[in-house]
Amino acid sequence: MDLKDKLLTLPSKPGCYQMLNADGKIIYVGKAINLKNRVNSYFRGAHDYKTTKLVSHIADFNYIVTKSEKEALILEYNLIKEHDPEYNIIFRDDQSYPYILLSDEQEPYCAVVRLRKKGAKYKGKLFGPYPDVGAARHTVDLINSLFETRKCFPLKKELCLYYHIQKCPGYCVKEVPAEEKERIRNEIDAFLSGDIGDTVKDLKTKMLEASEAMDFEKAASYRDLLNDVQYVASKQDVQIRNREDFDIFNYAAQDGYIAITGLFIRKGKLLSDHKFLDYLIGDPENYVSSYLYQFYSLQKEPKTLYIPESLSVYLDEAFPFPVKTVTRGNKRALLKQAEENSLVNLKQHQSILSRKEHYYDDAQRELDRIFGKEIHRIELFDNSHTAGKETVAAMVVYKDLKPSKKDYRLYKLEEGADDLKSMHEVLYRRYFRLVSEGGEAPDLLIVDGGRIQIDVAKEVCGSLGLTFPIAGLGKNDKHDTNYLMSSDYAMIDIDKSSNLFFILANMQDEVHRFAITYHRKRRAKAVYASPLDGIPGLGKKRRTSLLRLYGSIKALRTLSVEKLAESLPQKVAEALYQKLHEEGEDAGNVQ
Repeated sequence: MDLKDKLLTLPSKPGCYQMLNADGKIIYVGKAINLKNRVNSYFRGAHDYKTTKLVSHIADFNYIVTKSEKEALILEYNLIKEHDPEYNIIFRDDQSYPYILLSDEQEPYCAVVRLRKKGAKYKGKLFGPYPDVGAARHTVDLINSLFETRKCFPLKKELCLYYHIQKCPGYCVKEVPAEEKERIRNEIDAFLSGDIGDTVKDLKTKMLEASEAMDFEKAASYRDLLNDVQYVASKQDVQIRNREDFDIFNYAAQDGYIAITGLFIRKGKLLSDHKFLDYLIGDPENYVSSYLYQFYSLQKEPKTLYIPESLSVYLDEAFPFPVKTVTRGNKRALLKQAEENSLVNLKQHQSILSRKEHYYDDAQRELDRIFGKEIHRIELFDNSHTAGKETVAAMVVYKDLKPSKKDYRLYKLEEGADDLKSMHEVLYRRYFRLVSEGGEAPDLLIVDGGRIQIDVAKEVCGSLGLTFPIAGLGKNDKHDTNYLMSSDYAMIDIDKSSNLFFILANMQDEVHRFAITYHRKRRAKAVYASPLDGIPGLGKKRRTSLLRLYGSIKALRTLSVEKLAESLPQKVAEALYQKLHEEGEDAGNVQ
């Protein structure tokens, strides 16, 4: 059916639509209260830059009718998560925000945590979210300086420095009364909730006492802590009389861009804020409602969410928590503040975003021209080893010339110093699994090197019936990216000052970094490995006791099973004896 004829058949009902390119791949998923009006709007009138680019790639569309706007919103989210369309870029980073955990375990402590999945359970109370992880870590450091929290993991066997500088009551060896622990926990709770009055008063008193005692160094440290506390408090300049907990979201859209601002109010004070800027496809209300649904699928649910009235039709009953609009009072002022912040963010950064988009577009057009097809997904590989030991490989993935870190992979390879053999192994493992299990194939495979590396890749892909383009990215004697070679060994002419060449060089550096970081971790682990590791029943305490008793691995190797059984259970002694003698004399160098 012709696209124009298909547009005439669309129903005037809520639902989800999927835009497809010439290869039948889903490139955009959207939702609509009225499918007929929404989908037809793409094919009439003028559009901003990003929507025009999307429309130029639409060859077909599909749609699914739903019973309500809520069902359309949920379906849209699930389809985006499943297909990862290139134009739904807001859903690609699914890392949650950090929170501060105040533990309710035996000893009070604070830690920065992330909600890795919806409904994750933690033993304690969560404060946040903190969009800036640096601010969250700084706050935890400040708490550890102000309060007698547990700071040693695991607990030590003797009193440490923290006890002697009065930052810890001695959880390691002292029996701290339960009521004292509860007092500390309550003080931290109050501080994280924005109630800093007692903390400020205490710091001022200590600073004055230290100054009068002529201990100016200690007085200065209290002054610095006081400044830190007051700085944190100064950012919480919103006061709500009844000390409520709620979130506020608002937005501003202009010239094909959209900015979104979230304000997180806890105990009546502004805990933190969230800012987001992106290209706009479609109408702002559709975009923001989709964004908020994705946002709260990854974050802790608020007690109440306040939004502008324009979003209420999209988000009515979409969440399990109350979603409200307001027309006056403090919350209305906060909605206006969030809108104004969005507008400022938009004006400050949309020119940067526009330049960035054109930068990648120029490089993308050049890449598509070189290979005679659209290149969306690129996979790059690199190996790393030390004299054939701890051989590993890494794969990095770029989508539309931007790193897709959730698709990165690491491989532990067969030991050996043959780089071509290692490349053959990792490529075969990656693409045999692709053929066997399905998944998204690359539009371009780039290997690190020239003709012989390309030959290995061609052999592997040919044996598996894969036909995507292959290229080699080589370096010069100074280890700088120098050339791009096609699968027929022709040097591809790229201006070394071009955007594409710069991006390719960054890709090569990234895959090398990823591989060598993994190799170093494995090598460090191997250096510190011990023959005592991995033996069932031989835990850390028993290993430590054995080494204290006999002095070294070499001394342990001289003992019989019977002698080892004097300090260990019989089965553990037998397993240890076998492991020590399997390791051979070289293991004696590891202490």
